[in-house]
Amino acid sequence: MIPDYQSLMRPVLESARNEPRKISDVVEEISDRLQLSDEERQQMLPSGKQTTIANRIHWSRSYMKQAGLVRNIRRGWFELTERGKLVLNDPTITLDAKYLEQFDEFQEFKSRSKETDLDATERTTSETPANTPDESLQAAHKKLDAALAANLLDFVRTASPVFFENLIVDLFIAMGYGGTSEDAGRALGQSGDNGVDGVIDQDPLGVDQIYLQAKRYGPANSVGSGDIRNFYGALSIKKATKGIFVTTSHFTAAAEQTAKDLGSRIVLIDGPQLAKLMIKYNIGCRDKDVLHIKQIDEGYFDEAAD
Repeated sequence: MIPDYQSLMRPVLESARNEPRKISDVVEEISDRLQLSDEERQQMLPSGKQTTIANRIHWSRSYMKQAGLVRNIRRGWFELTERGKLVLNDPTITLDAKYLEQFDEFQEFKSRSKETDLDATERTTSETPANTPDESLQAAHKKLDAALAANLLDFVRTASPVFFENLIVDLFIAMGYGGTSEDAGRALGQSGDNGVDGVIDQDPLGVDQIYLQAKRYGPANSVGSGDIRNFYGALSIKKATKGIFVTTSHFTAAAEQTAKDLGSRIVLIDGPQLAKLMIKYNIGCRDKDVLHIKQIDEGYFDEAAD
């Protein structure tokens, strides 16, 4: 289990007891000391840009730097201050964010954070001490996306069948199917066409086509194996090689197994996956705010740290 960033503060101090250390080496050393599994070492933040263990160790160092326990000496390197050595040599000290609050430098850092609205992040972190600010921010983003996905499905379920079929076509056009052709995708109307609700070109010339089936069901309903077999039959009539079955609800286990047994011709997209795709490709939603998350460019300050 990966410790929270506060539990990693003392190990980070210990790693630099005798000499300055490179933070990337410390990440590997502490991972070895904790006997983290390969899976734990490779566990990523939701952003996919940094491992969890590296993120927590970096934040441990960052908070201790703000409290005057360590200082950065050049890009990616740090060493203990006299204050840090005193703390390290006192095993009775419970080293965590609360302990750091006694230092004026840390209080000043917190005051600066409040002025830039980071106090909300800090409150979240204090409520869930296992989270770094990065993790708290990304967890909040995940909650917003989950709420948006639920609302999107509610709107789709209350729309007309024709609107839903056109929405599915719009989504696949946004995903890049059909190239730039204006007729790359089209719904076939309320009555459908032999069990098919829409068709979309897989290539700009329309040489290969994908047929769509769209079921606008409530969350209590589900798509069964019979629906899959019927769609398969419709594909066979059209001599189609590929089909996509989309629903706002979910597929039964029997339906999923039927699709597998019929080969790779039919791809299933359930409600949660549909909502994720709509969010990713801005179908029925749009960007409200864009947050740019910055980090220190330590290379810029190399000369200043020498």
